[in-house]
Amino acid sequence: MSVGSLENWIEQLKKCKPLLEEEIKQLCSMAVEILVKDKVVQKVSAPVTICGDIHGQFHDLTELFNVGGQLPDTNYVFMGDYVDRGYYSVETVSLIIALKVRFPKRIAILRGNHETRQISQVYGFYDECLRKYGSANVWKYFTDVFDCLPLTALVENEIICMHGGLSPSLDTLDHIRSLDRFQELPGEGPMADLCWSDPDERYGWGISPRGAGYTFGEDISEAFLQNNGLSLIARAHQLVMDGYYWQHSGRVVTIFSAPNYCYRCGNQAAIMQVDEHRKRKLVQFDAAPRTEPQVSRRTPDYFL
Repeated sequence: MSVGSLENWIEQLKKCKPLLEEEIKQLCSMAVEILVKDKVVQKVSAPVTICGDIHGQFHDLTELFNVGGQLPDTNYVFMGDYVDRGYYSVETVSLIIALKVRFPKRIAILRGNHETRQISQVYGFYDECLRKYGSANVWKYFTDVFDCLPLTALVENEIICMHGGLSPSLDTLDHIRSLDRFQELPGEGPMADLCWSDPDERYGWGISPRGAGYTFGEDISEAFLQNNGLSLIARAHQLVMDGYYWQHSGRVVTIFSAPNYCYRCGNQAAIMQVDEHRKRKLVQFDAAPRTEPQVSRRTPDYFL
């Protein structure tokens, strides 16, 4: 496929206009070829901008690029949860994947707990694909891509990025590297933990109220960082009202990049910029002007 054709797709998607089913199939096939070459711990160089959940809020993704910079002028790490909840999961994940295909060295896209068949069937993405394309084919193309997404990114051998958090089964980066990620995300085990776990104020490991993953205390974060020669855990997965939230004495930061989550939570969003000197800066932004969904004025059940 020519670069010109791919750029035409990107320009179309930037206008929130979905691609045809056959074009999605072709895009996802190209994405798989690229993503299988990425590592389960994908190394990333600074300067880079680290982003949290997007959740189908396409116009807020556009605002994120306005604030953080456009590709390929800015490098990005996206920490998962591109789909579900919002009205434009198809357009959102299509654009992010198209940018990955066009600029594979400029953007790292990680797997979130919603980049799974089980979760995306329940929280909106599957239904959106049916509504916009009349069949589940597009959903299947995307979920095949999800099976290839890296689980973590390592920025300048200092910052470990993942969607959720740590796992009692993964003490070192080499343990993470040994995982076979090319599968549907299991309901339990170390892959699930990376996508589902949350930091907690209580020490040690705890049972997660989410029903998957664990909670982990400051002692766990400190030991993992020290064992691996790292300085920071950057993760997403949790709504935080300021768009970012520091925990564990500055060892863990939660970054959430979906402002006014579900179009009703009123939160700010944030991104973390890491410059060429490895200095970190958190940048907040507000929701883009509200655009009414093109499909229905009825609030979907998954917003309730």
